[in-house]
Amino acid sequence: MNAPLAQDWTIANQQLLVAEFARLKERLPRSTGNNAQNQNAETGAALADARQLLHTESAIDWLTAAFGLSGFERDLLLLCAGAEMDAELARACALAHGDTTRPWVTFSLALATLESPHWSALTPQRPLRRWRLIDIDNHAGLAASRLRIDERVLHFLVGINELDVRLAHLLRPALALPRQAGSHAATTQAALAALDTGREGPGQWPVIILEGDDPAAQEDIATRCADALGLSCLAIQAEDIPLAAEERAALITLWQREATLLGAALLVVIGDPVSPAGEAARALIERIGGLCLVACPSAPALLTQNLRFPVNKPAGADRRQLWIDTLGPAGAHRAGPELDRAASHFRLGSRAVQSIAKTLQTSLAIPSGNAGATAPGPLWNGCRQESRGGLDNLAQRLETTADWDSLVLPEAQLAVLRQIAAHLRQRFRVQEEWGFAAQGSRGLGLATLFAGESGTGKTLAAEVLAHSLNLDLYRIDLSAVVSKYIGETEKNLRRVFDAAEDCGAILLFDEADALFGKRTEVKDSHDRHANIEVSYLLQRMEAYHGLAVLTTNLKSSLDTAFLRRLRFVVQFPFPDQEQRIALWQRAFPAATPTRDLDLDKLSRLSMTGGSIRNIALNAAFLAADAGEPVGMSHLLTAAHAEASKRERPLADAETRGWA
Repeated sequence: MNAPLAQDWTIANQQLLVAEFARLKERLPRSTGNNAQNQNAETGAALADARQLLHTESAIDWLTAAFGLSGFERDLLLLCAGAEMDAELARACALAHGDTTRPWVTFSLALATLESPHWSALTPQRPLRRWRLIDIDNHAGLAASRLRIDERVLHFLVGINELDVRLAHLLRPALALPRQAGSHAATTQAALAALDTGREGPGQWPVIILEGDDPAAQEDIATRCADALGLSCLAIQAEDIPLAAEERAALITLWQREATLLGAALLVVIGDPVSPAGEAARALIERIGGLCLVACPSAPALLTQNLRFPVNKPAGADRRQLWIDTLGPAGAHRAGPELDRAASHFRLGSRAVQSIAKTLQTSLAIPSGNAGATAPGPLWNGCRQESRGGLDNLAQRLETTADWDSLVLPEAQLAVLRQIAAHLRQRFRVQEEWGFAAQGSRGLGLATLFAGESGTGKTLAAEVLAHSLNLDLYRIDLSAVVSKYIGETEKNLRRVFDAAEDCGAILLFDEADALFGKRTEVKDSHDRHANIEVSYLLQRMEAYHGLAVLTTNLKSSLDTAFLRRLRFVVQFPFPDQEQRIALWQRAFPAATPTRDLDLDKLSRLSMTGGSIRNIALNAAFLAADAGEPVGMSHLLTAAHAEASKRERPLADAETRGWA
């Protein structure tokens, strides 16, 4: 219906109300005069004219049919509306009561003046009270108490159909996405087919449960299903559902009335099905009626009778196609190989993909991608920024600037590290295009062990991988993960790995032997639960699609079952003298002033790269404080300070001739 027609309907509907109020005034005692017959004729003509202008149902007629009102109930509702809107009708009610201080409607007045009265009109089961169309001020008994029309219903009668203010803070419009991934479009069609076959009668729909880890797609599917059935869709969070049964019952009644008035479906969004809010949501869903859809991560025992559909973040080729559809052919072409890498690496939900693509289309030109480029494009950066939020709250993100030139390792170890980088770069091609992912998800991850003494470059190597691949590196804080409470460690690990799956980050477990130690013989309940933690960790490591870097100084202390599940094991050796020369060459930035540094003498110092860096940094502070360039004397002092931390004095042969 276009705007002029809607305006015409509103005017005609209001004219009809005026005529209806005039008709009711004629039935009230003392409200008619000697020209009653003429007034009746005029009222009848006004009603006929208003109906002729309407061309369709008036608000009161629609309400009567929708809620099944009898003729007496219809007139009683109109009488209550007229007492609010028509001053003359209110005065007529007061005259009928014989009391000018009572310009309102009572049930006794309605029974005495309206056609076909019946006492059952105000029973709780009849529509007027069942749907809260009217309220009763129970101060003087049922017959003598004031009857009020509900404000929401009064607005509806005059043509204003807006959400009840008592629900406005609980409900919001469910949002549809511009595009759907292929799997989500198929789920939408399957849900509509299930609704069609499972419908038992008017307004009797089966509950549709959309479970998975893509809440935006769940909301999109719910909105599309409702729209296909000619309904709008409103969403409510489980946390906003009252826990008290009486308050929840009032909410259900208001919603059921609202669903009829607005023509709406309800989407219940549940974050944790086993929480008190989840239980309140379950109780509401079982009684809500109408078209109800549920969005939740999982619903193992949410309802006994329901239709369930998985709605997870698009995977693999499906996610890649969503990127192409959203960017358009030209944008996808300009993104080039970077699109494939981003689609493979970042497990983004439907809304995130489309939000990033929209930003690129409106504010940035997408440059040509290059699979081997060191500088990431806006597509990659957008994915990286969008996906890191979940893991930022669970682990420490490390800023990475080190490149391959920063590493001083034997060629064999460097070759393995470059293999790891190649596995991450080519993951989409091998797993999706070449079909390895179709064989199963186990073993597709890149669980990697870096073993070696402290300071041999294990953490630096992880930083190099992250920087060269333009990925985020997160250090897992074991003190925040491991819990003394049964089951909490597994729960914490699950949150870490789930968040990491989305952002494709590199996970760094420093001192991994503390968490991945050997499982012990079960002697008590503590041993049993400790073994369960290790077993769970082994399973998640094998299923994790990203790169998890585990560092340890004690490789022998790790569980053998864990070692078997590793894709790569890199042993970081203690640097020999030639490597120590290379480490000393890299120890000082180009801007650092130095004087007469003898790299051959420095390389005789038997220390790891980490210790060499500490010595160089300490010496720089000593030289800066003295106002001198960094010299051998500063390095000698710093070397002794470093050795004292290990409680191993330096041998004379190591520092002979330094100063």
